[in-house]
Amino acid sequence: MNSLPRRYGPVFLNLAVFQVAWFACVLGAARGAPGWGVAACIGAVLLNLWFSDARRDELLLALCAVLLGLAWDTGMARGGVLVYASPGPWPGLAPAWILGLWALFSTTLRGPLRWLHGRWLLSAVVGGVGGALSYAAAVRMGAGQFPDPTRAMLVLGAGWAVMTPLLVELARWLGQRAARRMLR
Repeated sequence: MNSLPRRYGPVFLNLAVFQVAWFACVLGAARGAPGWGVAACIGAVLLNLWFSDARRDELLLALCAVLLGLAWDTGMARGGVLVYASPGPWPGLAPAWILGLWALFSTTLRGPLRWLHGRWLLSAVVGGVGGALSYAAAVRMGAGQFPDPTRAMLVLGAGWAVMTPLLVELARWLGQRAARRMLR
């Protein structure tokens, strides 16, 4: 019984930090103060790195997630699927706060979402539903607008159904690589 908190403590801590940073980021963007959310996301990523036994791999995963997010969310904005509150200094590019959320999401891929490793179809379903609902929640909180909500949810669901398994697989591969390095 005592092993339960010890075993799952880091997972629950990761989830709690993720939720706090997600809300800080979304509410900050909704209220015209996206810097608070970016700072919260950076803090969460740094905390994740502090506890990680594979910091380089975690950092690489975060960087890949941010680059994927930059391409995806820039496309969403330019395609008229989503209009961001607090768009940032570079018109037409994904704002820094949404990129912070991508880095934040990467912190869950080797912890709370580890159970998705090797499960492509389940990753696609969880990602498609969870990704679309996450954006919808952010929009409801004022962090953006969907000009056409039905189209937005379909595009988001389809996109996240592809991106989540890719990021989960990258996280799994990096985890295996780190484990092999530790055995040497």
